[in-house]
Amino acid sequence: MTIIWLKERGRDYADFEWQGGYADFSVSQSNLEQVKQYIAGQEEHHRKIGFQDELRALLRKHEVEWDERYVWD
Repeated sequence: MTIIWLKERGRDYADFEWQGGYADFSVSQSNLEQVKQYIAGQEEHHRKIGFQDELRALLRKHEVEWDERYVWD
């Protein structure tokens, strides 16, 4: 993840933090409509599965390495 890489760059970045509660991903043009629909129904969707569990599942699905120390507030 970018935040881990950035924190490894030295003391100048030791206190760097993203704004809490957000994650971003790139989206291909062919999936744009699905993403728009997801965003429109996100509030209802997160009543069924929490943001943290959904993000963990997404990271695992796409084989992204992450460190929970840098992900949650």
